[in-house]
Parts: sequence; C-alpha cells; structure tokens
Amino acid sequence: MNTVHVKQEYNSVVSRNFLVNSQSRTAAALSARLLSLLMFCSVWLTAGLDLQGADTPPKAEGAGAFATGRYRNLFAEIGKSQAEIRKKVDSAFQQLFHGNVTNETVYYEAGTNANGPLAFVTDIKHLVVRSEGLSYGMIIAVQLGKKAEFDAIWNWSKTYLYVSETNHPSFGFFTWQARTNGARMSQFVAPDGEEYYLTALYLAAHRWGSGTGIFNYQERADELLARMRHRPVISGEVPWRGGSRKIQAGALFDEAHNMVLFSPSDERARFSDPSYHLPAFYELWARRGPKEDAAFWKQAADVSRDYFVKVTHPVTGLNPCYANFDGSLVLRSSNYGTNFSYDAFRTAGNWSVDWSWWAKDPRQCELSDKLQAFFESKGTNYGCVFTLDGRQLEDRHAQGLIAVNAVASLAATNPRWKRYVEELWNTPTPEGLERYYEGLLYMMALFHCSGEFRIW
Repeated sequence: MNTVHVKQEYNSVVSRNFLVNSQSRTAAALSARLLSLLMFCSVWLTAGLDLQGADTPPKAEGAGAFATGRYRNLFAEIGKSQAEIRKKVDSAFQQLFHGNVTNETVYYEAGTNANGPLAFVTDIKHLVVRSEGLSYGMIIAVQLGKKAEFDAIWNWSKTYLYVSETNHPSFGFFTWQARTNGARMSQFVAPDGEEYYLTALYLAAHRWGSGTGIFNYQERADELLARMRHRPVISGEVPWRGGSRKIQAGALFDEAHNMVLFSPSDERARFSDPSYHLPAFYELWARRGPKEDAAFWKQAADVSRDYFVKVTHPVTGLNPCYANFDGSLVLRSSNYGTNFSYDAFRTAGNWSVDWSWWAKDPRQCELSDKLQAFFESKGTNYGCVFTLDGRQLEDRHAQGLIAVNAVASLAATNPRWKRYVEELWNTPTPEGLERYYEGLLYMMALFHCSGEFRIW
C-alpha cells in the first residue's frame, strides 16, 4: 500500500465520517483530526516500507510487518532500553509460568503420557481449565521459543479437551472447559480457543518444524482449519444439567456471513463475539493453510475489519461482548452481552495487531484513537465495565484492560498512546486470584508492545 493509496482511502473515510458526525462536531475539527491521521499513516507507511530504493510490497500483502519484517517496539519508543525490555518480558513469563504455585503461576505440570509431559493453564479463581487459556499459553510459548511448555500444553489439550467421538456434536474440536483433572465441564466449543490453537500450531511449524503424531504441527493445523469451515453438522446426545439433551452443531464459521460464531451448537442462537474476530490470524491462515480455502479466509479478514467499525460506539470506541452478524446488539444475551465487559477487552487488541501485521485498513487507527480518548476522559483510574455510551458500571482498574489499551497504541495516531504504554510498563505482573485472564492478556501485551509478537 503506497501513500497515494492511503490518501485515496482517507478521502472516502472523510466523506463518510463527515456525514455521520456533522451534527455532533464541526467540520473544522473533523478535518483537523483526519488530516493528522492521514499524516501519521503516510509517515508510518513510508518509514515502515523504506520506499527509497525499495520495491513496494504487493497490495495483497498489506504494508505491515508481514510485508516489511518490521515490528514496532513501543517500549523502546518511550525510552526503555533493550536490556530493560528483555528483563521485563522474561520476568513476567517466569512468574506466570514457573512462579509460586499458590500466588503467581497459571501453568501447572500434570505428569506424562505416551506423548510426553502434560501441563495445563488454569483459571485459579474458579479452578477450571479453558481452551482459551490453553491456547493463549501456546501462543505465549511459541513467541518465546519455549517448545517444552508448548508441547506439554498441546498434549494436555489433545488428551482431555479434544473430542474424538465421531458421533459427538463437538467432534474434531475442543470442549471449552474442564476441571484440572481433565473431566469435561462442558460439551460445547468456544471458537476463540480453536483460533488461537490453530495460529499457535502454524507458528510452531514454521519456527521449529513439524514432528510426528500430535506434534506434526502443520498437519494438525490444516486438519483443524478445514474442520473450522467445513465440518458437517452432527446431531447427538450430550450430558445436560443432570440429564441429557440432543444437540446439533457444525462448523465454527458461518459460511453465509464469513464470520466466526460465538457457538456452533444449537443450544443458543447464532451470533458472534467481536473479540473472537482475528483478521490478522485469518490472513495468515490464507497463506499457511489449505489453498482451496485461501479466498474464504482473506474475505473473512475483510469482513472482520468491517465488523469492528459496525460494533464500536461512534464516540467512545467501546464494543459489546456479543453482537449479531450485522453488528446490532444481541439483546437477549443479558447486560453482559450488550455492555463493554471482560470479553470485549480484547477487541481493540485484535484490530491493532491486524494493523501491526498487515496495515490494510486505516480505519483501525481511528478506532484506537477514539478508544484511548474515551479512557483518557475517565482519568487515570478508570473502571473496567461500561455501557457502550460510556457509563461506568464496575470501578476496578483491571490489569487486563490496562494491557489491551496499551496494545491499541500499535494503531493509535494521537501522542496520548504513550501514556497507555507507560502505564503497562509500570503495572506489575498480575498475581493472586485474578492472575489467569489478567496475566495472560498482560503477557501477550508485553509481546505486542516490545515488537515480539511475530509471524514465525
């Protein structure tokens, strides 16, 4: 993407935004803000591509790190030395994966089986294991080159969460929650786990090469990716609230909408979760996975970029935890689903990493600016749950939200981004009962902000 193309896209953005916002802001203020945004993106793209003496990457590859090989180090940009950054990242990993078992670690070794060592990542507050945390743990391990931890988590996942029964509605996927002894607590699938498992496997295949059996990362990833789009609908009886219930479930993506589902099974309606939308990953799947599905995954990435704009509030930049395919609220999902709450923390990180890796949609810069401006308006000790128009519902200053707000700086253009990166730097590694979700988001944010969340 060259500077001229960026300007052309921004002309369109200016026209649309002026029509939408003219009643609430003056044309002069809007023009100034978008001009600043245009200047930032032009400078950023030029710097990232080193256009003097270099060929511009094909438009299909974007202008982000995939095309340039360059990852922004936000910690270095606020003046931290590489030695300080290395120490902070390594210290956080050591605490969260090998720290005190009572108050620090979320990673627990669990013996061995025929495939080798087993280990799980647990939500210590609720004493459960989730596909979410296991797959996050694998992403963290591959980014740091920790193959032993990666393989142990994958082995536990395949041993206990993977559904191998061919007549089960969740066949070929991973049940989303179990006890620490491996006993299933749910028969259903939460697709964000599969998305992170899959991406971790592709990264591992390229970083370490593939082994055999469950450790043939490329084959296991290709198999899972094909099922995520194509797995046939299966009906079957599953345990249900002390009895049983016949459930029907199919693929994890809605084919008609090119969009990830919140759940593929019919115990609930079909809708999506904005924080499950990972266009940065879909672009990679299109290049690493089966070629016959490449066009679908590229289209899914574009659909998710549009979806981010649809589901975010036009002023606050906040998004709900759940949304329909058209971006409208899932009104029957309770206040959790319609408010900005814990699931929703992650969405800004998703669009910002997409900008970092691919830089295909400049609207993501505007989304980060809106979101950070909103939190700036709430002061330095903002809460963590809000209505979409900005009314605070929970006062806790959550470390996980601090982490993702810093990641949003990857796409932000306003200099206020530095305060969010500084706050992450000054925030200690989470410990205690909240260390699972807060800690994993924190660990991944350290990668994002140090330029270490890479496409291996």
